Amino acid sequence: MPDQHVRLAGSERPHPTKSVGVADPVDPNEEIAVTVSLRDAGKNENPEQRRADAEKVKESLGRYGLRVTDERLEVGSIELTGKAKDLNRAFQTELKLYHGQRQGLFRGREGELHIPADLDGIVAGVFGLDKRRVARRRVFPGHGAHGSFTPQDLEEQYQFPEGTGRHQKIFLLEFGGCYFDEDTETFCRNHGLTPPAVDIVPVGYTPPRTLEELEQLPEQDQELAFDVAGEVMMDVQIVAGLAPEADISVLFADWDQKGWIDLLDQVILAAPGAVSISYGLTEDHPDWSLLGIQEINRRLAAAADKGVTVCVSAGDDGTGDQMRDRRCHVDFPASSPHVLSVGGTQIVRGDVTESWWVSPGDRSVRNGGSTGGGVSTVWRRPTWQTVQVDSLNPGAIDGRVVPDVAALAGPPFYDLVFVGRPSPNGGTSASAPLWAALVARVYEQLPPTKQQRFLTPLLYGTGTNSRPLGTHACRDVTAGHDNASFPFPGRGYPVRVGYDAVTGFGEPVGVELLKALMTV
Repeated sequence: MPDQHVRLAGSERPHPTKSVGVADPVDPNEEIAVTVSLRDAGKNENPEQRRADAEKVKESLGRYGLRVTDERLEVGSIELTGKAKDLNRAFQTELKLYHGQRQGLFRGREGELHIPADLDGIVAGVFGLDKRRVARRRVFPGHGAHGSFTPQDLEEQYQFPEGTGRHQKIFLLEFGGCYFDEDTETFCRNHGLTPPAVDIVPVGYTPPRTLEELEQLPEQDQELAFDVAGEVMMDVQIVAGLAPEADISVLFADWDQKGWIDLLDQVILAAPGAVSISYGLTEDHPDWSLLGIQEINRRLAAAADKGVTVCVSAGDDGTGDQMRDRRCHVDFPASSPHVLSVGGTQIVRGDVTESWWVSPGDRSVRNGGSTGGGVSTVWRRPTWQTVQVDSLNPGAIDGRVVPDVAALAGPPFYDLVFVGRPSPNGGTSASAPLWAALVARVYEQLPPTKQQRFLTPLLYGTGTNSRPLGTHACRDVTAGHDNASFPFPGRGYPVRVGYDAVTGFGEPVGVELLKALMTV
């Protein structure tokens, strides 16, 4: 009698977007690692039950030839490895090959998963069978080194408090790419800084460390890795320039849902004070599975419960977020209620700060760009988010509003080094690591009892004069274009006095943020 299976609700995946099926089959003997998420992942309120659940998973899936290669029971994750043909049987699916416009050849699946009936109510998700990308990031290059902001410029612009980030832990989460030690050393030498000790942590992906190592990869993998390498180096150099004595760890994973789960498991286990994520995908993009964003959000909630402030770029494509319809969209995980969502600004006409917008507000169209922002259609507005912004989507829920804050994303860009050359860069991908470095610098000056607190709800809480703390800790941005992208949806949220869905509370004033956090 065949084993009984039950459907895993929320696991459905459609045909991958912008991809075509490939006639060649997946090698049935290919070894594949999957991460199984247990019920109540992120929490560990009943360790005895968690251990029992884990043993049941190992026993049940072991019957299909799957073996445990990692256990993270505090978080609620088990990694198992097995042959493709055995995974097909275990989860009642058919793994296939696809070719995507940007991703090239990858493994995927369609439809729902089914799990052995004895795991019903125990297994909350299975990730890693489908390798489609659910993280997006694209270089938004500057136009020459002249005038781009140095670490000293940024410290002055945002009035960072004294310090170097000493004894503070910062995690940078990356998907694919490379890490070039020489670029970090050159950057630091250019600015009179001692290069920090950067800990490179492979989490299912090992980045090339030199161009010679990069050239050893298959041609398709070389292109994909090099395409994002400049962004990785931007994250590291911004943090190294602003918090040079912090403990900086750069974690690398693959671009799929399993990559997100595995990276955030490490965040929960280590509980750094600040995390920077410069990746995301439209929250209602069809390439997410419902279970995928739910389990990622669970882990973000667990990190917030540990006092971790996860700084996430709000996106660089305005209200369209590269979706070609008439609705307004926001990026995930920037739209999660458990992160600090960071939008973008630019400096024009000498020293005027305004919202970041370059026609037509979308990176994929004529090198445009715009800060992401708006109202979530997936996550309801948390009770602590005491602002009123109505969604531009008729009939939408009263959703989480993003961003919370902002920082430089556009001109004059950031002074950076890539493959030994000046390489100014920006986007909200730069704003997020700046805020992570600022959190570390502020924590360095706070007493221990006031460190390691999830920052976002505090910004919306009452400060002096019965106003939100964020209005004291940030400089309001009142000028600039709305964040519409064209041609779709062709409308955006306005910049206004006070909090708005373009730059949030505004840009940081570091010394005021420190002062405000001393009082709460």
